[in-house]
Amino acid sequence: MKKYISLFCLSLLFFSCAEEQKTEEASSEEQPSKIDRKAVITRNSVHVNQLDTLASLSVGNGSFAFTVDGTGLQTFPDMYQYGVPLGTESEWGWDSFPNTENYKFEETIENYDQNGRKVSYSVQRKGPRAKKAVDYFRSNPHRVQLGNLGFDLIKKNGEKVQPQDITDIQQELNVWTGEITSTFKVEGIPVEVKTLCHQEEDIIGVEVNSELIENEQLKIRLRLPYPTGGWTDLGTKWEAENLNYPSEISTDEKNHAVVTRQMDSLKYDIGFNWKGEAKFEKKEDQYFELIPQQNNFSFTCQFSNEAINKEADFTSVEKSSKNGWSAFWNSGGIVDFSECTDERAPELERRVVLSQYLTKLQCTGEIPPQETGLTYNSWYGKPHLEMHWWHGVHFPLWGRPELLGKSLPWYDRVFKKAKKLAERQGFKGARWQKMTDPYGDEGPSSVGAFLLWQQPHFITYAELMYRADSTSATLEKYKERVFATADFMASFAHLNEEGTYDLGPGVIPAQERFPKMETFNPTYELAYWNWALTTALEWKKRLGEEQPEAWKKVAENLSPLPVQEDYYLATESATDSYTNPEYLTDHPSVLGTYGMLPVTPLLDKEIMNNTFNKVWDIWSWEDTWGWDFPMTAMAAARLGKPEKAVDALFMDVQTNTYLKNGHNYQEERLTLYMPGNGGLLTAVAMMCAGWDETTEKNPGFPNNGKWNVKWEGLKKMP
Repeated sequence: MKKYISLFCLSLLFFSCAEEQKTEEASSEEQPSKIDRKAVITRNSVHVNQLDTLASLSVGNGSFAFTVDGTGLQTFPDMYQYGVPLGTESEWGWDSFPNTENYKFEETIENYDQNGRKVSYSVQRKGPRAKKAVDYFRSNPHRVQLGNLGFDLIKKNGEKVQPQDITDIQQELNVWTGEITSTFKVEGIPVEVKTLCHQEEDIIGVEVNSELIENEQLKIRLRLPYPTGGWTDLGTKWEAENLNYPSEISTDEKNHAVVTRQMDSLKYDIGFNWKGEAKFEKKEDQYFELIPQQNNFSFTCQFSNEAINKEADFTSVEKSSKNGWSAFWNSGGIVDFSECTDERAPELERRVVLSQYLTKLQCTGEIPPQETGLTYNSWYGKPHLEMHWWHGVHFPLWGRPELLGKSLPWYDRVFKKAKKLAERQGFKGARWQKMTDPYGDEGPSSVGAFLLWQQPHFITYAELMYRADSTSATLEKYKERVFATADFMASFAHLNEEGTYDLGPGVIPAQERFPKMETFNPTYELAYWNWALTTALEWKKRLGEEQPEAWKKVAENLSPLPVQEDYYLATESATDSYTNPEYLTDHPSVLGTYGMLPVTPLLDKEIMNNTFNKVWDIWSWEDTWGWDFPMTAMAAARLGKPEKAVDALFMDVQTNTYLKNGHNYQEERLTLYMPGNGGLLTAVAMMCAGWDETTEKNPGFPNNGKWNVKWEGLKKMP
């Protein structure tokens, strides 16, 4: 009897200790931050002292962004168009040119022989009409530059102020408050400007102070550019003979005016509210002016496809910005590098802080973002779903899962189209699109149509959301899309003669260098297939539902990761992966096999270590992309190479450049690249908090006394 009493007491003691530990953990989470968050953030504010076309600054709220030059508004768009353009974009701002030739999406479809049957893909077909149909569906719908809001500045002699006439520029972006303050002079007369963005509505607040106003040498200008309909849109197309987009003053009241613009499929309003005396006039077609009559002047400008907020004023926008950004910085994770003695630490902290700012304001809307965020168009402004991993995975790791969660309902809205795509190709479940639009339609692409690595992403997102909130409600919320994702994955895998399942032919890996109809079994995708199907099976178990045999068979019998000598090939079909110079360019996605992904049953760590060393030594790093460096750092960290992890983040390559404003520069056509910023945040979170296998703190940083990294609020990577 005493034995049972003792066991019972031990059980009580264990339960009591466990509950006490939970209480301590809960109270610990409620304690004030041990890191001076404001000090970390504000010491990385941005300072600009010239009209630097690569130092444009942005304000925004996640679904809307407004980018300015050194004047605090968008005064010199033509000068900045080939730097970081002065864009105004919202996630609702999409237009389509009329389909006057009645092109059918079916005209972009081409059938390919894939494992003994015909499979249809939307590709960039040739031929006069087919090519035009492809071009139409690639460029429509396209994201719209909503308007250019700048100063009309006039010199004493009546001439228009040119960029060289702007002197004494002192500009600061306070990332703690989301406020840009700008001062400059025109012919010795100072101009002071404050610029902020409302955090719930697409409203810019501006305050201007200058003696130029009373002489009518300073006016606020609104110009409405035409969409290019091209791969990029820099917001500087001022004329278009073939487009009739009337824009008129639809409301003109005391202290309030509205401009209404009608495009082809989009109609929207631009509303102005101001305090004090001012005039609002139409100067010419697509050109309006707000003319203040007093030297201290404030106004708001709202872009909306719904009702205009007539009550918005500068004070309310300022309050919203300060409160919203303070709430953001005081939530989730923070990393402090101030006690590190490695000379690279301050620069890493700068990149981390500014990447948080930029991803929050550019990439936290209800639609997966495009690669250039809400600044200017790349790929017609369309989201690429394989990039959503880099845009969004870092948010849960930084303790802000709700910011990833905002975009996940979009997958539900486009779910029917994803299922229709899979059905058209003869597969089960849902095949997630690659290059898409707000409505989930495909963008024809001879590369994108054959990519696979976006497919398991939704399971990754759902699993991260479950780790953040491990409840049945989370499982119920995402299970339908998780299971449809797995259904496609299992049906896409092809059973070969050896009794294992292949991926392809009919596949282009994340390293987009391999011929689609000759390529099969890319290493990263095989491992990702295994992990995602295994995770989907675990979701079935958590819900108490029967686990599909088809998922099990594929997960347990995938073809082995292809090995040559003692390292992994990029893909089984490319035995010249490390001898063909073309195959040493683009993303070294083989490193994602144990960088982006945890250990899977397919992985041999020793071979992976050899693979890392091989890639590190011979890769053409000059021909890579911004997220390749954090991916490499993540692989190095998992392999116990923290020195290499840090070195990867600082590799001296153009596409690993971080501009003064924090943007990840790639090249002239991609002057900013949000996946690079998101990748950096993912890697740093992992290097600090570790991953499921780790127990030590900061496992991704060298234990050499130079990296005393302090952090809180970060979560482990799977």
